[in-house]
Amino acid sequence: MNKKQHNFLILCLSIIISFLLFYVGTNGFQAFTAESARVYRLLEEKPSFPDVTLEDSMNRVYPFTEFKGKYVFLTFIYTSCTDVCPQLEMNLAEVYQQVPKELLGEEIVFLSISFDPERDDPATLEKYQFFFNSDGETWRMARITDENELTALLDEFGVIVIPDGYGGYSHNSAFYFVGRDGELLEVMDYKKIDEAAVKVVNTLQNDMEG
Repeated sequence: MNKKQHNFLILCLSIIISFLLFYVGTNGFQAFTAESARVYRLLEEKPSFPDVTLEDSMNRVYPFTEFKGKYVFLTFIYTSCTDVCPQLEMNLAEVYQQVPKELLGEEIVFLSISFDPERDDPATLEKYQFFFNSDGETWRMARITDENELTALLDEFGVIVIPDGYGGYSHNSAFYFVGRDGELLEVMDYKKIDEAAVKVVNTLQNDMEG
């Protein structure tokens, strides 16, 4: 084998190895970014909602199992957020409005969970929900006061929350669709409102018909 052939062979092997590494690293080309990889992993693992205690805007305290037997469509927020969170909740409100009223509270509950429990007490959550027409019942806003429980939930659902040093947080945002038994069914792009609403409504209707 001459030098030219040898170099060509090395180049081909390098390309093949790079291709294989890229294939494995992107879950078979299905995840090209850290965020899409996170979502892909969650949908593969379908984690169950951990055992946490919620305190909502109406000062009620209860475990997440309060919703057992119902679907839960939820977001993670903090009320001091001035960019992503308001848009996230406005989009959530649009999904909420597309769900038949007779199913709200009976078959599905909407839930916004704050990851800033020190500032987002029940009174603050009550004021915040007013801006999005959350009724506090079929769409609840709540916090988790136990730090270990909150951390466990964020870790389980792949929610990244990083203090920015100025009292705010850098965080990822999505819609999370949880099944009747607390298992994660879908992680949806919060900007695709109609797509999310169709998924939720079809799931509810098919479940009831079945």
